[in-house]
Amino acid sequence: MLQVIKSIKDMKQKIKTIKDSHLTIGFVPTMGALHEGHLSLVRNAKKEHDEVVVSIFVNPLQFGKNEDLRHYPRTFDRDCELLSREGVNLVFYPDITEIYPDGFCTSVIVHDLEDKLCGKTRPGHFRGVAVVVLKLFHLIKPDSAYFGQKDFQQTVIIKRMVYDLNLDINVKVLPTIRNTEGLALSSRNVYLTETEKKDALCLYQSLVKAQCMATSGITDTEKIIREMKKIIHTCASATIDYISIVNPETLEITSEVRNGNVVTLAIRIGRTRLIDNVILTF
Repeated sequence: MLQVIKSIKDMKQKIKTIKDSHLTIGFVPTMGALHEGHLSLVRNAKKEHDEVVVSIFVNPLQFGKNEDLRHYPRTFDRDCELLSREGVNLVFYPDITEIYPDGFCTSVIVHDLEDKLCGKTRPGHFRGVAVVVLKLFHLIKPDSAYFGQKDFQQTVIIKRMVYDLNLDINVKVLPTIRNTEGLALSSRNVYLTETEKKDALCLYQSLVKAQCMATSGITDTEKIIREMKKIIHTCASATIDYISIVNPETLEITSEVRNGNVVTLAIRIGRTRLIDNVILTF
């Protein structure tokens, strides 16, 4: 039966009980508005661990001034129903004041990674991500934590933080889950109109183009990005934030594509900012 815990004190006690029983913990941190992408992480966690903990917390520190914190989809009852169907027993659902009490002033900075790609147009975003993830790791003490590849830069930053701070946590990054047409599942997809959902397919189509070009032997980054932009520009509601091909560990932009490089992009479809990526294999 699903148990919802809202206080840090109660969460610590529950985790102590699990650890005292020598059970392993798989952790899936989320902001709620769950979809099949989240549930795929939950299923993998259940396969590999005795207990699964899912957190639901819309983290204000990772939203900028003019971003969608107030309107971010919140579907807690439905989320709990979905998690119950998956056999999850434990959800951590704290209030903002529980995570960030009065006077909270600590930050977590992962230098050289947070200000690239999405970090250029979302200053402070990854500091907000890093501090809440580190705090959740400290509270839940998972053996493994599960993230989706769609948020590639986030996964690189979290892996680096875990490595640098010697945290005994296995960070697992699982493939992006897409709909039948290729659109990456995202909680923000609910903002899209039916027309915009069709336009949003240009993200995946451009990534497929990049993979095809690399497979055919084209390694010139500028040439690949130029062809990707042509695809994006065919969609009336699409505006490019960035398209980059980067080293998968340093996120440095590469001029010549190599196997394992990541093609990553952020595109606005109407007012909705969507991200996606593909790891090149050839």
